[in-house]
Amino acid sequence: MKDKIKVGVIGVGGRGNGMVGTINKMNEDVQIIGVCDLYQDRVEDAQKKVEEDTGFKPFGTTDYHEILKLEGLDSVYIASDWEMHVRIAIDSMKAGIPAAMEVGGAYTLEECWELVDTYEKTGVWAMMMENCCYGEREMMVHNMVRSGLFGKIVFCSGQYAHDLRNEVSYGTKNRHYRLRNYLSRNCENYPTHELGPIAKILEINRGNRMVSMASYCSGSYGLKEYVKEHEDLHEELLGKEFAQADVVKTIINTERGELIELTLDTTLPRYYSRGFTVRGTKGLYQEDGDTIYLDEEEYRKNEWEQKNFWGKAEEFEDEYHSDLWKNTTEEMLKAGHGGMDWHVLRAWVESVKTDALPPIDVYDAAAWMSITALSEQSIKNGGQTVEIPDFTRGKYKNREPLADNDYAIK
Repeated sequence: MKDKIKVGVIGVGGRGNGMVGTINKMNEDVQIIGVCDLYQDRVEDAQKKVEEDTGFKPFGTTDYHEILKLEGLDSVYIASDWEMHVRIAIDSMKAGIPAAMEVGGAYTLEECWELVDTYEKTGVWAMMMENCCYGEREMMVHNMVRSGLFGKIVFCSGQYAHDLRNEVSYGTKNRHYRLRNYLSRNCENYPTHELGPIAKILEINRGNRMVSMASYCSGSYGLKEYVKEHEDLHEELLGKEFAQADVVKTIINTERGELIELTLDTTLPRYYSRGFTVRGTKGLYQEDGDTIYLDEEEYRKNEWEQKNFWGKAEEFEDEYHSDLWKNTTEEMLKAGHGGMDWHVLRAWVESVKTDALPPIDVYDAAAWMSITALSEQSIKNGGQTVEIPDFTRGKYKNREPLADNDYAIK
């Protein structure tokens, strides 16, 4: 076991720069020795941040290949644009360096297969940094499902519902990759926030798998109206057609008979929600309202008033709360996304330190990310059902499910 690991950060825009700050807080056993971005000013800002926080100035470059050659490098954290996540992870694995890869959907099935094949050939792992798997309620509900409280799980749903009109429209000014994607692609472009926790609950790739899916979409109106209302966007975007639909619905079938519904909703005015919902033969959890409903007389007599069950989940915290969240400190909560960022980073760090396989592996990454490429195909063909590959090549049948505390390495 290593007492302290040396890491490189590739991509230090909004997400990457924020995570640099969080990693710096772990300086007792993690040291950033290199930073990389396509833009030199971002590289210099990240170098300055590391030096101010830790007293050490890391190597800086605009070429990620130079990071992979750093002496003593133990792992890399990848927060580049969506297009490059898998490519950089594969190059890192080939160089013998375990990779932590930020979220986003895959552009082709081929790159998903290449990710898996590279791991199987090299034995070097990559971890998807899906922080929502470490959400407080997601982990608690995971424990509740494992205890049998909700009975046989039948249906799960989740959504990436987040008003991103400003971020997308000002993509050129902010050097953000979302704009070019929304102009050119129509798909479920960000599936893993909602799918990750559900996949863990349904034991996907560990006794169960996703077998088929279909995606359906609305028209694309939200961004066009937003552009009309902001004169400083007219020169670049007025009259442009955005390929990305305002709302995309994806329906997934699993081998064991569960149904999964995913929703992408990012270009219309709305409040943020992941819409995390788990329904079984004995009850349900619903994120909106933090609702619990069980098949018991106490609940049935009040079933006509939904508000009677709002906030009910708090009553189950003592029994089902994850050990990870019972021990979460104020510093962890401030680290980003209410503590989730800290916990997913620590899972990566501990995997590197102990030379252990990560709790979110290449098979998870390939399966979850493939939904984007498959949704694009389904939408182009009018909502046609498409098969989801088994990226484990049959190994899922004998892989043990991860318990709550196992996939939240402490």
